[in-house]
Amino acid sequence: MGAKDLVLIEGLEIRTVIGIYDWEREIRQTVRLDLEMAWDISKAAASDDIHDALDYKSVSKRLISFVEASSFGLIERLAEQCAQILMQEFGVSWLRLKMSKPGAVRGTENVAVVIERGSAA
Repeated sequence: MGAKDLVLIEGLEIRTVIGIYDWEREIRQTVRLDLEMAWDISKAAASDDIHDALDYKSVSKRLISFVEASSFGLIERLAEQCAQILMQEFGVSWLRLKMSKPGAVRGTENVAVVIERGSAA
């Protein structure tokens, strides 16, 4: 990767079954994803062709499909699985993913994990 380019997806909200408690296994809750993905945008900038870009719509649709169908206990596991999809299916070499579970703890606005995977160089 020449320049340090990033493609961002912020505030992607998806409803899913997530949690360790019995009552959580019976409802759908919202998780929120914030993504930073390393991607050399120079080819897409030169060609103006979506095929040369990291298509954030395709990325979002794939993550929505996966997360909606998932049923994990921990956001840590869900975050790791999403990172693997991005790296394996979309060729993202480095990413930072914040997986939030708003309102999961009474008295808080949000709880989250942030993971980084891959190499930016």
